[in-house]
Amino acid sequence: MSFEQMWRELATVGRSAKSGGYFRQPFASAERECAVWFEEECARRSLEITRDGNGNVFAWWQPAGTSGRGVLTGSHLDSVLNGGAYDGPLGVVSALAAVDVMQDRGFTPSKPIGIGSFVEEEGSRFGLACLGSRLMTGATSVAAARELKDRDGVNLVDAMSDAGIEPDLGRSDLLDRVECFVELHVEQGRDLIERGVPVGVASAIWPHGRYRFDFTGEANHAGTTRMEDRRDPMLTYAMTALGANETARLSGQRATFGRVDVQPNGTNAVPSRVTAWLDARADSSEQLESMLAEIERLAHERCDRDGTAVQVTAESVSAAVHFDRDLADRIAAREDGDAWPIIATMAGHDAGVLSAAGVPTAMLFVRNPTGVSHSPDEFAEMADCLAGVEALADTLERLSA
Repeated sequence: MSFEQMWRELATVGRSAKSGGYFRQPFASAERECAVWFEEECARRSLEITRDGNGNVFAWWQPAGTSGRGVLTGSHLDSVLNGGAYDGPLGVVSALAAVDVMQDRGFTPSKPIGIGSFVEEEGSRFGLACLGSRLMTGATSVAAARELKDRDGVNLVDAMSDAGIEPDLGRSDLLDRVECFVELHVEQGRDLIERGVPVGVASAIWPHGRYRFDFTGEANHAGTTRMEDRRDPMLTYAMTALGANETARLSGQRATFGRVDVQPNGTNAVPSRVTAWLDARADSSEQLESMLAEIERLAHERCDRDGTAVQVTAESVSAAVHFDRDLADRIAAREDGDAWPIIATMAGHDAGVLSAAGVPTAMLFVRNPTGVSHSPDEFAEMADCLAGVEALADTLERLSA
């Protein structure tokens, strides 16, 4: 089945008729439908399917005579809430298509080639990005994972069991089969657009973190409480969000409050609590720490003015990732003597987790003409997608020959 056919099949799963965005939450029906589709496509190609107790699935092309550790590619099938079609699935579908391309060329690898589908990469349900790869590599403890719950209070382990997965959390044997990992992903930015090329190679991932800000005050009546008598945590949150925006803009970094929970959440009530989640990213760990410290300072300063309080909790923090430069150079080289550009990314990926675990890792990016991601407007031209498939096939051949 061609890339175009596979893409059409997968494109209907979990898509909102109203917004056009995707709701493929880990271990829920749409994401599980994608997972079944992936395993069916792997079985169609007679790939050896292996699973772990974290929900990750790897499928191996292992011709006779090949053994030992292999070259892994792939990505994830879950989405953010109301996400785009390309973030994650492009890497999975391209991996399947790349195996088809290599087989059509008559290529036989000297080592196994695997396609991986990692679970809960986005962290959109259980709040911890790259959960599947973090558990697989041991970067997240079993005890911490067992405490994770979604917005409805459903525990991670229960969600897995309900999806037909027998939970066995923690470092898995899947990792021991991986010699190196190459993840193809739609670009989340405009670098390739500005360069006028369809494909790029990753040099690094910015350090980033997710932080929970719990603002507390005093619930009261919206009509009878004078403005000067209020202890309003919503006001404190709003001023902190504005301060975070200014801090990030002035330093050239990224700070986003993208999720808010309000108690009691009544139209005619001053809130008692506002919980807000900050996504912060910077070009160095020092810049990230400095930016967070400034945002915290602004929050506490505003609390003093508003009669409120704030507590900041780091829910996940990822250090900078610098991909294997030799591997990047090998991947970037083209047969025409030119080379794909090597660029940094500000987004987190499973590739970053594997790199931190000591696996030689690289990434390929496919041009996104809108520059938009985590949105229904995320896009890639079919010609660029096919160029990505060819680049991935070339890469896998080089690494497995």
